[in-house]
Amino acid sequence: MIDFFRQFGLEGNEVDKAIATLVILVVAVVLRRLIVRQAHKRLEDPELIYRTRKGVTYVIAALALIGLLVIWVPSLDGITTFFGFVAAGVVIAITDVIVNIVGWAYILLRHPLRVGDRIEIGDLRGDVIDTRLLRFTVLEIGNWVGGDQSTGRIVHIPNGMLFRQPLANYTDGFHYIWHELQLAVTFESDWERAEKLFLEILNSHAATDAKLPAETALRDATRKYFIRFRELKPIVYVEVVDHGVVLHGRILVDARQRRTINDRIWREVLRAVGAESTVEFAYPTNRTILSREAQDVIAGESLSSESAPPVGN
Repeated sequence: MIDFFRQFGLEGNEVDKAIATLVILVVAVVLRRLIVRQAHKRLEDPELIYRTRKGVTYVIAALALIGLLVIWVPSLDGITTFFGFVAAGVVIAITDVIVNIVGWAYILLRHPLRVGDRIEIGDLRGDVIDTRLLRFTVLEIGNWVGGDQSTGRIVHIPNGMLFRQPLANYTDGFHYIWHELQLAVTFESDWERAEKLFLEILNSHAATDAKLPAETALRDATRKYFIRFRELKPIVYVEVVDHGVVLHGRILVDARQRRTINDRIWREVLRAVGAESTVEFAYPTNRTILSREAQDVIAGESLSSESAPPVGN
């Protein structure tokens, strides 16, 4: 082997360094393969296997680098300088892993989310179904599916995302949210009658739970957060738009029942408006209003066409 390295112009101490380098590299490769093979045998979680493989690679590479530095760069002031640079490199290489672990500790200590919570982080919404050392998992809702219903996709999110994206929790402490519906009626309709019907329907579906009414839930939430709602009962706001009168209904609903309540309310609204002769739905339309002169011209042309003799043989 010594003769092999001497072919490349290496002499004396340099040959010894080259042999030591080769030994370090071979040991590093073999050691990594042995550890990864054992991880595949003993672990079942694909993510944990992946993380273990990456971590082993980083650690062995760092140790090999230290060995190579000790061999080839003895002129540095102190070996502590080597370890300082290498440690900094390792930390940079596994920054995401460290941040994810810190995020896991944050979840355990501060409870920004728990299994069962409905959350929104970034552009993703879903129900939390698992929390682990490096990531938490949600069952996605929304996206291409309407009404806050499940898409069926399971999404894994790194814990570090808690420090990079705003987190909205639908159910932490106060599991009710405000839901709004818009009922548009024509200008010719009795909008006050429509408002009364609309409000009665909303009141019949107001958020009530035999075990945890909205008032009780709010009172419990105020012990943890500074939350103030002047009124929890449904309310209707009136607005005039270009195609009619719009009634904005506002109602407090359970965070997971928004689409169900929305469906029930609209079914009752359709029945109620259908039974009222003084109320009609409004929708955007275009109307053309002709001047008196234009109407006379059209009327004259119509009379002329009616009085013309029939054409025939």
